[in-house]
Amino acid sequence: MPTQDELFDAVDALLAGEPQMPSPAERARLREAAGITQARLAQVLGTTTQTVKNWEAGRSEPRPPRRAPYQRLLEGWAQKYPAPAPKTFTAPAACPEPPAPAAEEPPGLEAAPSPAAAGPTALRRPGARNAAWASTPPPAAAIDPRFVNGPLAVVDVGDGGQVLAYCVGGLVLDVPAKTLPSLVEWTLAEAQLGAERLNGSGKDADPLLVLTRAALERFGLPAELTDEERLAARLPDTHKAIAQLTRAQWQLTKRGLGPWARIYRPAQGGRRSCAQLCIPSWNALDTRSWGHAADLPPAELASVLGTYATRVLTPRGSTAVTGLELMTALHPPTRASAPDETGKRHSEHNPGSLGKEPMEPPPCEATDGHPVLAHLPRFHIRTPAEKLLEEAYDWARPLTDEECMRRHLVGIDVNMAFAASANGAIVGLATPPVHVTNPDFDAKTPGSWLVDLSHVDLSQVKVGKQWHTLDGDLLPSPFTPTGQCPDGPAWYATPTVAYATELGYDVAPTEAFIRPESGRYLDGWYKRLRDAYVSTMADLGVTENLTPPELLAAMDGYKQRDPQTAIVLDAIKSTVKNGIGKFQEKARGGGWRPGQPWPALTRPTWRPDIRAVVISRARIGMHRKMVALAAATGRYPVAVLSDCAVYAADGPSPLDVLPYDDAGKTVPGSFRLGVSPGMVKHEGTQTTLWAEELRERVQAPELNLARYIKTGDVNTADTGE
Repeated sequence: MPTQDELFDAVDALLAGEPQMPSPAERARLREAAGITQARLAQVLGTTTQTVKNWEAGRSEPRPPRRAPYQRLLEGWAQKYPAPAPKTFTAPAACPEPPAPAAEEPPGLEAAPSPAAAGPTALRRPGARNAAWASTPPPAAAIDPRFVNGPLAVVDVGDGGQVLAYCVGGLVLDVPAKTLPSLVEWTLAEAQLGAERLNGSGKDADPLLVLTRAALERFGLPAELTDEERLAARLPDTHKAIAQLTRAQWQLTKRGLGPWARIYRPAQGGRRSCAQLCIPSWNALDTRSWGHAADLPPAELASVLGTYATRVLTPRGSTAVTGLELMTALHPPTRASAPDETGKRHSEHNPGSLGKEPMEPPPCEATDGHPVLAHLPRFHIRTPAEKLLEEAYDWARPLTDEECMRRHLVGIDVNMAFAASANGAIVGLATPPVHVTNPDFDAKTPGSWLVDLSHVDLSQVKVGKQWHTLDGDLLPSPFTPTGQCPDGPAWYATPTVAYATELGYDVAPTEAFIRPESGRYLDGWYKRLRDAYVSTMADLGVTENLTPPELLAAMDGYKQRDPQTAIVLDAIKSTVKNGIGKFQEKARGGGWRPGQPWPALTRPTWRPDIRAVVISRARIGMHRKMVALAAATGRYPVAVLSDCAVYAADGPSPLDVLPYDDAGKTVPGSFRLGVSPGMVKHEGTQTTLWAEELRERVQAPELNLARYIKTGDVNTADTGE
């Protein structure tokens, strides 16, 4: 038996034990009060951003050797930033009158159901499981009662055989469903998944269920598609799971039951009944956009997709599809009209949108094989005078003797170049183009212009209000994607022709297809994606307030700090690039013949003219920056690929290319280091010896070095952002 003194010693040791950590919510409050990001704290403590997130969400507790330093840091912050005193609440003397009911939505438009319409929930939330995963909920005012469990859930089968739904924020729900139809019923009736509309005239985002391999097996679906099914991108209509859905009066869209499936019943009373499936093992999450997301555990996959859904949009398919859906969500094609004489509202065109009907392009804007070109002879190759060709740069030149004497080649890359060029772009809206001859050029009118720009001399250009003499042979032409000067009339988008006038030259179009109804359709799209990109970069420790040297240091290995956040970042960038590309989706799949329509042409968002405007602005923006740098410093690019430019330099850093003064300012109108879209980051550095050896090895004197500057390996070429 222990003596009394031994017992007292044991009690004293217990009382003097390890100090208790503040609550997870208090840890987050103290860090935010100090103005420190999770990524910065992780860097200081030598851990990952996700670990810090877990500490602040209550998913895990810090352990030695990091626990004591973290404890000391929190104690120091607590002295500087004490918790505010709780506010007392005084009940109002009388309850205010309830607000007047909203006007009735017209037939055919979705009416937002009231919170009570969501019905009672039969969810079972095991206390132990939630304690392990649940994070601090956002303020109640920020949560729509219909969607309290977030926009999506990853459905998996637990060790005990129970079906679990992993939601955003770490919440785990028990799923009572036994079949695929009952899973859809549970999702729409009880799961409280989904997201609010981004525009009052739009639609709420349908709940998304991500099915793991175990969940597929539980609900009678194959873990992988056969070669034939993969080619068709769907299960055959005779599959038993589809028969189950049909018997339960559920329907599938024309895409069928594939990697991204939509299961619905026709709307009744303005209420939607639709759920979406995402099946990673069927290649729903393309590795080119989502990296290794499909291999993540359910909780981590829910976190990655949930972050993307919160910052961008609940995925509706590939990042290209989601990019287009985001545009439509921000600018719905219709809206509710003013009440008529009976007090009812009707559906009408929403100004500023692209409308509901597809638009036939003029021949110069149509892609090869389009029905409007069916009259052309087979194998006819259209010339620049017949075809609008606005593409990104792919240009390179041999190094000069002076450049060969420099030791390094430095690549600088424009952040989110296509997003930045979409911001402020004036594009045609829902009205078809008007054909005119010998028009006066108007830089504010979007359209396609047939004009000869071969007279523009790049050795004499205007920068701002001053003329400058440059070495035009060392610059790419701004009017062609190859950088070669045009040799006669060609079709150009408005920004390209406007740039010729900006350089100080007159233009005289002979023909044009102009769009009188125009607007800045992509501004809201840019802002949402810009905010998503900047927020995600901040999570990785790269913020907007960094000086150029600090930015370069922060960008060093930034994706390794939190691989899951890096997945979200890549998906955001793919949403921009692929969403713009979707404007000109070409025919694909077997059975199509030139001159026949293909499914993409039925979309009002099949608009090659909008894609041309965005890419034209991106290419012109690159040229404008290169001209400004050349005029101020005499430095010229040796290669340009899309949004990456390569310069010869004496040192390996972008600071050896871009002149910054003591005040942190660089050449106005040129490249500027930063994290925001339109600013630049370091793409990579190689030696001039590497360049000459590479060109000699592949026997291509004008090999585009920008394609390989990132890794230096010709087998892992970078194709641009």
